[in-house]
Amino acid sequence: MARNAVVAQSGGPSPVINSSLKGVIDGCRAYPARFGKLYGGWHGIEGVLKEELLDLSAQAQREIELLATTPAAGVIGTCRYKLKGQQAEDFDRVLQVFKAHDVGYFFYVGGNDSMDTAHKISRLAGERGLDLVVTGVPKTIDNDVGDPEFKLLDHTPGYGSVSRYWAYYIQNANEENAGACTSDPVLVMQVMGRKVGFIPAATRLGDPERRMPMQIYMPASGYTLEHMPDLVNDELKRSGRCLVVVSEGFDVGGLGEKYDSFGHIDYAASENTVAQAVINYLNRKGLAARGRAAATVSGQDQRDTSIFASTVDLKEANEVGRHAVEVALTVGTGWMATILRKPGPIYQACYDKAPLDKVANSERALPTSWLSRNKLDVTDDYVRYARPLIGEEWPKIVLENGLQRFARFRMVFADRKCPAYVPEGHR
Repeated sequence: MARNAVVAQSGGPSPVINSSLKGVIDGCRAYPARFGKLYGGWHGIEGVLKEELLDLSAQAQREIELLATTPAAGVIGTCRYKLKGQQAEDFDRVLQVFKAHDVGYFFYVGGNDSMDTAHKISRLAGERGLDLVVTGVPKTIDNDVGDPEFKLLDHTPGYGSVSRYWAYYIQNANEENAGACTSDPVLVMQVMGRKVGFIPAATRLGDPERRMPMQIYMPASGYTLEHMPDLVNDELKRSGRCLVVVSEGFDVGGLGEKYDSFGHIDYAASENTVAQAVINYLNRKGLAARGRAAATVSGQDQRDTSIFASTVDLKEANEVGRHAVEVALTVGTGWMATILRKPGPIYQACYDKAPLDKVANSERALPTSWLSRNKLDVTDDYVRYARPLIGEEWPKIVLENGLQRFARFRMVFADRKCPAYVPEGHR
């Protein structure tokens, strides 16, 4: 008997998140005898709580196809709402909505916090005797979901694209710095990724032969702000200029931090930036070259710019979404679809699964074995790991009248069957 399904997204967007959404949609459509209506939780689990279920079955096929190259999460929305253990009313409400709409399958696209939500819903449904299959679909540019040995998950969709962004960005920044170094010898670039280190490491992909005068400050390096003047000045004495890549999670003291509902620091909303603190400190201490240190802080463009999406990442994001449907049908509840790589010198992805409880709230950091001896760079082992993920060509973005044409869904929602509800976290 066909059962309805809900797919929702949570956490920060990525350039390929909608490719996974398309994979889930296509996967469900391939089994009309197993799946009835397919709904999208409007802005993630919040949409489920509010009974705002966008009818994905009512969308035009062309708009579904356009998901493949539509970045970020504007089509069905995302959220940063975490179902915490003590929020019993929220959990009851999720099951109430699913039961009212005959939902037998729930696909949640997101990172480690999202997998925690999926795990809790799966476990509770089992305890309550509700026939519900919950399956996770990995997504995060940070690449921090999984285990330190990379056996559960090799990489997350989104990481290949943000790596491509930074590989190209550093090439352009190097040209800028080479030309402007007589007045701005130091260029400090702040990257996303909190404290796990994978995104700053990706800047090395833009200069695998190590020709640029670049220093990469990753949280695992152990360096502090006080170490930076001597290290930067050493490079200025060698090269006359220095590119400084610094993680947004690099410890520079207080930033007037703001926090999201997951409990993570929201660096974009904080009162100061790491990059600003670094250049203030460097300029105050003095540079071994004429001029000053300047800073640039990339924002959401790292994770929402379609043209920087990796074609490899787009393909894998779609395939892991489709694979999640297969996992749901063949194995049942409590799993997350995963991407692994086959052994051998030529990169090939394959797809598997991992228990939700093994990836929920996980936070995998860049292995210290991938740090160079001076801890200001990454090793060739890291380059061999990450280089295949950025692909070899530009994605093909559909244009209309010279502008990008992204998917546009009709706002057709399922009829409400439950009483109005305010999520506990909003009261």
